[in-house]
Amino acid sequence: MAPGHARPAETAARLRRLLAFFGANMLDDVTGALCRRYAAERSSPRIARRELEDLRAAVNHFHREGHVREVIKVVLPARGRARERWLTRSEAARLVLAAWRHRERQRGAATERFSRRHVAKFILVALYTGRRASAVTQAALRPEAGASHVDLARGLLLPGADVAASKKRQPPIRLPRRLIAHLRRWRARGQNFAVEWNGAPVASIGRAFRAAARAAGLENVSPHTLRHTAATWLMQRGADPWAAAGYLGLSLDTLLRVYGHHHPDHLAGAWSVFDRPGGQPKPRQQPRHRPATGSRGQKKNKRRRPRRKSQIHQRSC
Repeated sequence: MAPGHARPAETAARLRRLLAFFGANMLDDVTGALCRRYAAERSSPRIARRELEDLRAAVNHFHREGHVREVIKVVLPARGRARERWLTRSEAARLVLAAWRHRERQRGAATERFSRRHVAKFILVALYTGRRASAVTQAALRPEAGASHVDLARGLLLPGADVAASKKRQPPIRLPRRLIAHLRRWRARGQNFAVEWNGAPVASIGRAFRAAARAAGLENVSPHTLRHTAATWLMQRGADPWAAAGYLGLSLDTLLRVYGHHHPDHLAGAWSVFDRPGGQPKPRQQPRHRPATGSRGQKKNKRRRPRRKSQIHQRSC
């Protein structure tokens, strides 16, 4: 089910919840009141909106295929506020150190087993690339059939065939030199994936990441926060919006709408006026009069020259 989605299992779970509520109804029964009743029964408006978006996509697909004559409107809950949580440089450093230095405890005593270093590597790759958690954990350090991999010779992160077929944008990007140095060192030590646990790729990083965040004293932080952080840092450092949008796999409109206010030149054409002396724009200078030049100008100047007295005396004689 939903093979083209990045996470088909999660999509299937949402569709099962929709079928449990709407399964006994016809398409003509889908009204605004029924959609609002469904949203009221869900745990949060954000979750209800995401599930009803799947229902709307299914209805629109049936309409495009010609199975229904009219488009059925699916009413969605209001869109929630965009998540503003991102990490500062000091917070990111605390998070990496907390994951790197963590030791597994057995019988109340710390052992020599560093069981969260794969989380520290995940944080570094996610911050440098701005990729989603699933894209980071699936990235191989050697070519893998159908999977994303890092070309360490050219310094490129290349999406796999299965990723290219999904709806999540993951364009090929050139990696920063600092990250390439880390990845080459990890591969030299025997790693086959950018993030792995006991020699195998990590299926889910959420639980270990949240434990590292608690150890670092950070609240309201999830793996997706690292993507917000990468986008925010790019804007704060004055990156070209078009290039940043391509690097993150976002549309330019989405980047400017969500992260554009972090850019140092955001609305500079307006606020820079108030930084001028007196808060007034510069007065418009009047163009200066320039004397005529060229052959015509010289002839006019010759005509305007006063005659000499000798010339006047000769003519009078």
